[in-house]
Order: sequence, then C-alpha cells, then structure tokens
Amino acid sequence: MQYKDYYKILGVDENASQAEIKKAYRKLAKDYHPDTHHGDQELEAKFKELTEAYEVLGDEEKRKKYDQLKNYQGFQNGAEFDPGQFGFNFSDNRQRGSFYQGSSHGGFSDFFEAFFGERSEFDMHDIFGSSGFSSQSSYHQPVDVEAELSITLEEAYHGKQKQFMINLGNQDKKLSVKIPSGILPGERVKLKGQGHQSADGKHKGDLLLKINIQNEKNRTLKGLDIHQTVYVTPWEAALGAEITIESLSGSIKVKIPTGSQSGKKMKLSGKGYRDRKGKKGDLYLELMIKNPEPLTDEEKKYYETLRDISKYDPRRI
Repeated sequence: MQYKDYYKILGVDENASQAEIKKAYRKLAKDYHPDTHHGDQELEAKFKELTEAYEVLGDEEKRKKYDQLKNYQGFQNGAEFDPGQFGFNFSDNRQRGSFYQGSSHGGFSDFFEAFFGERSEFDMHDIFGSSGFSSQSSYHQPVDVEAELSITLEEAYHGKQKQFMINLGNQDKKLSVKIPSGILPGERVKLKGQGHQSADGKHKGDLLLKINIQNEKNRTLKGLDIHQTVYVTPWEAALGAEITIESLSGSIKVKIPTGSQSGKKMKLSGKGYRDRKGKKGDLYLELMIKNPEPLTDEEKKYYETLRDISKYDPRRI
C-alpha cells in the first residue's frame, strides 16, 4: 500500500489553517477539473488525488487522525508500507489493484479506504497502544516541530531575546526565543515543549527553529567574512582621509588612500563575523564615491571651477 502525503499533494504546510487548505484545494481543483480536460486520464487521476486529500484535511477529525499517523514514522509520499505493521489484516478480496472497488468515495485510494473509509478499522489506540509496542513507542512519543526564523545580521552578531509569531496546531502563538550571539545561518535553536503533543496527549515535543540571517543594505555575510559598502566623498577619495565607519563590532577608524576609486576594496583582518566558538572572519570594505545631494550653491561653484581647470578625461583610454 502506498502512503499518501496529503499536505504535499495540496501544496500546503502542515500548520496550514483550514481556510488555507480550502483555498489551496479550490485553486488546484479548478486547474485539474475533468470538465476542462476531457479525456485526459492523467489529469483526472490528479483531480481524484486532490479531492481525496481535501476529504481528509478538510475534515478536522480526519485531519487529526491523519496527523497522528503521519507523525508515527515520518512516512514519505508514495512510499510502500505494510498495513499489517499496524495490526490490520486485510484480506485479498477487499483490495483490487491500487484502488478499492465499489468505494463510496468515487475511486479513492486503498490508503484512504483503509484508514478513513466507511469500512476502516483505523483506531489510533489500537495502532499505537495495543499492538505490542512498549511505553516508549511512537504512541507515547512527542513530536518535534521544525520551522524557520529570519533575523537580522546585527541580531545574529550580538544575540537577542526575540519575539515572533508562529502557527502551531492551527493556532497563532506569540513566542520568545533567545538568539545566541554568533549563530550562523542554518543553525537551530530549540524551544522545549513547544512542539506537537504525543498521540496519547501526555507529552509535548520541541520547536526547532532553523535560523535564516538577512543581509543588510550595505552588509553581506559570506561564511565568517563581512562585505560592507563604505561611501566616501569625491574629495576624500581624491585627497585621502581618515574616516570612521560603523561595523558590527563598533566604530573603526579607516584610512582612505589618496586617489581611491569607486570599487576599491580594503581588508580589515579579524573585524568580520564572530561565531559562537569565538572564531572571527575578516571585514572587506568596498569604497563607493558619493556626491553631496543636493549640492549647495557654494559646492556647485567649486565643482564648476574644478570642471574649468581640470584637464582630466576619465573616458580617455
């Protein structure tokens, strides 16, 4: 028997609300409806699969049972599994190929009929509580939930107690998490007891947050190195200057060489990102020349004088 991942079939998240599930089904059903694709058996089969998925996920009781089954072993869509492992004993005359014959649901799969059809013997307690499993079986095991959380580069560098909203069990919850200083993209932070309950309702799993770090307008994180754009005036670039820039680690004085051009790169060793183990990257500065905006009358006068006396042509090869 093939396992059916109804969430994947409808293209929705496991934490999707009933309204989101209904909206997704309506959109896909319109695209695949047989009335618009006469004679296309492949699209007709897809439409039946969508309808079957909505039959389960669109019904709160069926969805609850399905979630308990889905969290049991982490099944993958289309994977073959033996119903006998759950204590079922289907006789051959009840099945014919991949679909049950005479189904009251218009040709839904054997997976649906076995667990959600009128003749279903599906009972979570029988499956997980009375089939020879120990007290450590999946029936008693809580289920961890994985989600993603986006934070700024500055929040990642310094660490922060951050509040965020998340939908868990079809409910919006406001939670708070401690972001450790120096966390890297892809690392996870655990919130204990914020996951799904075990099938027996006595235990709760954890919420595992995968961290995404958003680059800033003028700063980009690459490994442990930070690439930062620094704006300088035309006269600072031409004459050289000592300027102060703001880095993640604080204010830094930087000497701009005489005759600098836009795009010039400068490396400050050990001034980049610092991970949780204390390892540091480098800070790469890229200079960009920026004119005053708007020009004052006096500044415009000096620019006109420079234009008149200068023989420099940047377009000359």
